[in-house]
Amino acid sequence: MLDLELLKTLVCVVDEGSFTRAGERVHRTQSTVSQQVRRLEENVGHCLLLRDRSGNQVTPTAQGELLAHYARRLLGLAQEAEDALASDGVLQPLRLGVPEDFDAHRMTALLAAFTQARPEARLETVSGMSTDLRHKLASGELDIALLKREPGSGECLASWPEPLVWVKGRQAAFDDQPLPLALFPQGCLYRQRAIGSLDKAKRPWRIAFGSHSLTGIQAAVASGLGISVLPQSAVLAGHTVCDDLPALAPSELALVSGGVVTALQRELLALLQDQVMGA
Repeated sequence: MLDLELLKTLVCVVDEGSFTRAGERVHRTQSTVSQQVRRLEENVGHCLLLRDRSGNQVTPTAQGELLAHYARRLLGLAQEAEDALASDGVLQPLRLGVPEDFDAHRMTALLAAFTQARPEARLETVSGMSTDLRHKLASGELDIALLKREPGSGECLASWPEPLVWVKGRQAAFDDQPLPLALFPQGCLYRQRAIGSLDKAKRPWRIAFGSHSLTGIQAAVASGLGISVLPQSAVLAGHTVCDDLPALAPSELALVSGGVVTALQRELLALLQDQVMGA
């Protein structure tokens, strides 16, 4: 078992590069600091620090650098545990999944307001493609997820239709075939809508740009790299809606829970509902 006090001393020596300065930092004598490092070296079975001839400067060995890295993480967790136990309220973990292509500015503003209003909530937010979020929800890694999916494809706490449109850059003209597409990776519902509708209409296409990022797709469209399918809420001033391409059926935004919904989760769900409906 690693002694946190010895780890703290190691980190101090590594940071200061000196036993003397580390001793001043932890309010111990140089000899005490040296003894603690020696004890730690005996415990782990490795030399952790190299001393120069003068003895004034020390540098970590490869093992010392590695252990110092883990020591910082362990000390941080220990402090976090102390802070949690010292707080007046009981911290409540809440793990939320949001789509990679959801408006980050809207979501971060909402989550910041929620954590300020409910400081006892330990909110953890995971961003990813809806297919990945669905797997995390099923495996218990998430409590709530906002998913983009086919309409009516499973139980949910709330759902809204998400109108989709074809968009291109304002100055872009794509008279040549095949149509250049700027799309999210495979598994994305928008990608499926785009390719499926073009294939059904027998319109040739090619992938001109791909990205996991909503801002990346928006920028590619605005610059004229390609045409894409986006929700109406994601259309920018630099985009033009294309009316001459096959019509797109709406997708669905759904709030899904991984289990029993707590009171804290219901508060966040209410905020998410207002945010999505107000889009």
